Amino acid sequence: MAIPESQVETWAHQGATATAKATHEAIRRALTAGSSPIRDKDVEIYLQGSYKNDTNIRGDSDVDIVVQLNSTFQPNLSLLNPAQAQAFHQAFPNATYHWADFRRDALTALRAYFGAASVQEGNKSLKVIADPGRLAADVVPCLDYRIYVDFQGLANQRYAEGIVFYTQRERHRVINYPKLHYENGVDKNSDAHTNGWFKPTTRLFKNARTYLVDRNALDSGVAPSYFLESFVYNAPDNLFGQSFQHSFVNVLNWLSQPRQGLSCQNGMIDLFGTAPEQWSQDRAQRLVTALTNLWNNW
Repeated sequence: MAIPESQVETWAHQGATATAKATHEAIRRALTAGSSPIRDKDVEIYLQGSYKNDTNIRGDSDVDIVVQLNSTFQPNLSLLNPAQAQAFHQAFPNATYHWADFRRDALTALRAYFGAASVQEGNKSLKVIADPGRLAADVVPCLDYRIYVDFQGLANQRYAEGIVFYTQRERHRVINYPKLHYENGVDKNSDAHTNGWFKPTTRLFKNARTYLVDRNALDSGVAPSYFLESFVYNAPDNLFGQSFQHSFVNVLNWLSQPRQGLSCQNGMIDLFGTAPEQWSQDRAQRLVTALTNLWNNW
């Protein structure tokens, strides 16, 4: 028996956002307070993850916040010719304020504002503990990351923008593209592509996954939200729409077939691979199998 339309429609609803917005503003106040060591630096503070992308569901707790330093950045010059690379090096001096300095100063600012006991150091982020009126937050201090495609001078340069930071335990460099992820999601959800069906369908899939996890039909670590959203993103536009049942079944059937060349929603990183920032095809198949059984045996 199929899952009723009323159920999948309920799963497509967005979770509350007010407390996430309040959390974001509290983090911003902490990092821009008068005593903050990064107050006067060229910094962007913005949401990423499900709350930024309007794919949050009821039960999503942690708010993901990027704290991006732009005055220091890491370039990728591999696409430039030697003359352009030389021009780049002549235009930009070596940085004197590095990622480790920025992370230290962001941590100082957060602890000064919230209290030392309320801010812990995680492997990838600074973790601000929840409080009444504020959700837990994963704050990621990072540098601007630029993949240059052209450099003719400071007034004539083109690059794709991402972020870069390092894990604390492994000292592994992490490169990601939260702005591109967001922009591509907005485009996928637009009238020109899925006519507003992509984001609700993503929330539908996330809630169905959570339903399975809560009933021990799927291990909790099999399908993190970031990878699940990217998985759904790859489905062709024409599979979304008409009804939530229609969207769920058509997208699920498409995902159940072996697929090559799928990308993360940012369009810059392959979805499947062995890097920590990638998913495995085995886990994707386990998710598809569990969702298929859920649909067929409701």
